[in-house]
Parts: sequence; C-alpha cells; structure tokens
Amino acid sequence: MRVRLTACVPALLLALAATGARAEDGNFLSNIFKYGGPTVPPSQPKELEAPYCPPVGVSEGGAALQTLAGRTADKPNIRTQITLGRLARECTRREDGSITVKVGVEGRVLLGPAGAPGRFDVPLTIAIKSDEKVVTSRFRRIATTVAPGEAQGFFSVIEEDITVPAAMTRDYEIEVGLGGSGPKAAKPAPRRKAPVAAAPASPEQTGASQ
Repeated sequence: MRVRLTACVPALLLALAATGARAEDGNFLSNIFKYGGPTVPPSQPKELEAPYCPPVGVSEGGAALQTLAGRTADKPNIRTQITLGRLARECTRREDGSITVKVGVEGRVLLGPAGAPGRFDVPLTIAIKSDEKVVTSRFRRIATTVAPGEAQGFFSVIEEDITVPAAMTRDYEIEVGLGGSGPKAAKPAPRRKAPVAAAPASPEQTGASQ
C-alpha cells in the first residue's frame, strides 16, 4: 500500500501544478469527481420554455382590397384586386419572459378592367391583439409591380421583432389585414395674426379731445 500511495503523490502534484490550483475553481479533487475534470465547466444558458405561437389570422374585411377608377364598385371600374396568400409566423421567447414574433405575408395584385401595368403600393397592417384589444401594430406599404403584358404581380414581406409583453404571452393573437394607415402627421400649430397697429390720431381728433 505504501508503494502505491508514494507513486500517486508525484502525479497528483503535477496535476495541481498544471491547473494552478486556483481558489475560484473550487477544490481540485471535488471538481474531478463532480465535473469529470480539474476545472469547473462554463455555466450553460438556462433553457427557456417553448413559446405559445398562435396561427396568423386575417382581420375582418382585410383579406382583399380593391382600387377603383370610378365612384362605384362596378366591375368595369375596378383597377386592381389585391388579395392575401400564404401567411407564416415564428415565435421566440426571451429571458425576460416576453416573446418576439416574426410574420411573413405573401399576396398578389390582379389587374381589373380599368387597370394598367405599373407600380402599386399595397397597404398592410400587422397587429398583436390580446383580449380583443390591439397591443402593438405595424403598418407597411409594400411596393409591387405588374409588368407590361402581365395581368398580375406578386408581393411578399417579412416583419420581425414584434414584441408580445410577458404578461400577455399565454393568450394573444397575430392578425394581418390589407388596408389601414400609417401614423398621422401632427397638424401644424395655427399661426397667430400680428396685432394691427393703431392709426395715429388726426389733428381734428386731437383738438376735439382737448
């Protein structure tokens, strides 16, 4: 037994010298038994719970949009018919408990009897709702082109980093729709009219006042 113990001591001393025996790494022997090596392995990131990620819905009346050449929606007056196509989403949980949502939208612009090839702007609104109330929304105008000789054009957009607050991550909705409007510009403050200077009194008025 003494021979075996003596033979192990130099190997143990060499291992201690190689690791530097730093106090912050804990006890050398306990690290070997606990972690399988002389040093403490780096801490692993906390595994987050899989996020709730509802399918993308379409707002009421937001699946299609027409532009007209006249006041009535008669077929001869239709310039374009815009419709939504495939919808997709991806949700990621953050360490603070909130969720970030990425939404993908595809659609097409179809020329009507009064339409002509060219460039078109497609208005699109993406919203996060909770308890039927809008938590946050994004408005985009997506440029698409119908080439000469073609009857339709296609568009796609990916909107990222839409945040769902931590308190609403178990019950929320993702909703898209054609139409809507961007933030309204603030109205300029009305200008104040400069005061009109009083006309100097005439000699007759001055004499009358005396």
